[in-house]
Amino acid sequence: MRTRRSTRLGFQPPAIGEEEIEAVAETMRSGWLTSGPRAALLEERLGPYLEAKHVLAVSSGTAALHLALVALGVGPGDEVVTSPITWPATANVIEHCGATPVFCDVRESDLTIDPDLVPALVGERTKAILPVDLAGQPADLDALLALGPPVVEDAAHALEARYRGRKVGSIADVTCFSLYATKNLAAGEGGLLATSRDDTADAVRAMRLTRRAGGGLYDQVVPGFKANLPDVLAAIALVQLDKLAVHGEIRARQFALWDEGVADLEGITPLARDPRDEHAHHLYVVRVDPGRAGATRDEYVAALEEELVATSVHFLPVHTLTWFRSRYPEQPALRVAERAGREVLSLPVSPAHADVDVLDAVDALRRVHARFTG
Repeated sequence: MRTRRSTRLGFQPPAIGEEEIEAVAETMRSGWLTSGPRAALLEERLGPYLEAKHVLAVSSGTAALHLALVALGVGPGDEVVTSPITWPATANVIEHCGATPVFCDVRESDLTIDPDLVPALVGERTKAILPVDLAGQPADLDALLALGPPVVEDAAHALEARYRGRKVGSIADVTCFSLYATKNLAAGEGGLLATSRDDTADAVRAMRLTRRAGGGLYDQVVPGFKANLPDVLAAIALVQLDKLAVHGEIRARQFALWDEGVADLEGITPLARDPRDEHAHHLYVVRVDPGRAGATRDEYVAALEEELVATSVHFLPVHTLTWFRSRYPEQPALRVAERAGREVLSLPVSPAHADVDVLDAVDALRRVHARFTG
């Protein structure tokens, strides 16, 4: 077994090189800081990649979700069925529309929304279904699309993924991606909205930025939002797009190192990856069963920190967070999600890490496991 690290290993640092730095400098020298030719080029290049008729660059993944729901007419009195295992933004945007999030429990295997439970939650007030592709694994889209309401897919973790051979971005009514600093395509901030629906694309274009007609003139056809992606960030994303395949190979290799490293660890179980799909390898998430692993997830987090290995949690169930508990005191228990929220642990994966870094982290986890179970 390897010796303990002497420097701290970050959880998911961005893989930024001189190419990204030069792209930002070149953009600043060009005079375009806000949305301009680079944002337009990013949209143009991502359309074929995502196999979508329209790709719109926006200020964040959250903005993409919000604009998608507004474009589909989600408003006060409506309901949107969604997953509780996600970052709060997924549910927040439903609230921002004046609608109500209806949380559905998740599957034990991969913690994506359970398609067998969704039909019972779809009713006359259901305006959309908002599944979450967790850690790089697409949700069961076919089953959800068959139910009728529009599907807005939160694919913040799944830019490279394919579902049953089809590209994520080409399947749901609207698919939303994130360009946040930790994402596989990292610009620091930003988001993307992919759709083949002309009406939705037109509505989002009208809302994300007031249109200028030249000569200082402008017009507004809807009360929109300030949700455009600046060229400075688009420039970073364009360089990252050129590296996406190479970074994907690194991530897949690191996943394989983790798979081998945890295979014989009692009570440490990775989330399932459906062999029919192409996983995006965004997060390596395991579940820590305290009865078999000898300690709780939080005790593992603390022990790994002592080993100078950073970790994270994806995710705490949204419906258990303070604001949602207060707003929806009658929320039924979601037992799979709530148990998972106590067990999930995300381990370091990043193209910025060398294989030796991941092997250090694997050995640290094995030492911690031996100590807790010995």
